Amino acid sequence: MAGVMARIYDCSDPADLLTGSRLARAALGRGELVVLPTDTVYGVAADAFNPAAVQRLLDAKGRGRTSPPPVLIADVTALDALASTVPDAVRSLADAFWPGALTIILPAQPSLAWDLGETNGTVALRIPASEVTRELLAETGPLAVSSANLTGQPAARNAAEAAEQLGDSITIYLDAGTTESDASTIVDATGNAESGAPIRIVRQGAVTEAQLRAVLADQLAAS
Repeated sequence: MAGVMARIYDCSDPADLLTGSRLARAALGRGELVVLPTDTVYGVAADAFNPAAVQRLLDAKGRGRTSPPPVLIADVTALDALASTVPDAVRSLADAFWPGALTIILPAQPSLAWDLGETNGTVALRIPASEVTRELLAETGPLAVSSANLTGQPAARNAAEAAEQLGDSITIYLDAGTTESDASTIVDATGNAESGAPIRIVRQGAVTEAQLRAVLADQLAAS
């Protein structure tokens, strides 16, 4: 990537979207980083199955291996491919909130050849509501995606804000306008998958506790 000037591609322009998406796929395939829109804040993406690319993502953000990135997927079929156990409660959450702003932590398939950091055998999964990003995911497969900002700084709500923080550590920026949504809500369903324990809210975000409880009832842990 040395010597290559990162460019912002306007996804509202069909020609720019086509070119930007093609170059983003190629960059991800080379183990480089791409900033992309989601329905929440902007994310910086790397090939989830390329350990060097994932490390490059962590380095770009100034983040250690103790903060592994979530994985974005294109559709629910990837849920069973990446998680070792998917309980009925999680399928209900996926039906209710995906695509959307809910990240679900589950036990990872032990056979997966990836290294996302110190995950303790788990994986955090989400299907984003951004059509641009889902179409990219359908081409690339699962992507490790973390918020497009330096650790400790405000999350980027458009590509320009991401570029101010991440600069040329990113090869391609895809811009789909400014997002107004909060970051995703994160729930931990590993206990539910392993022993039927209630699902816990790890981070409050765009999906509210009341919305989760409407789906899960007593399968959601008390806050």
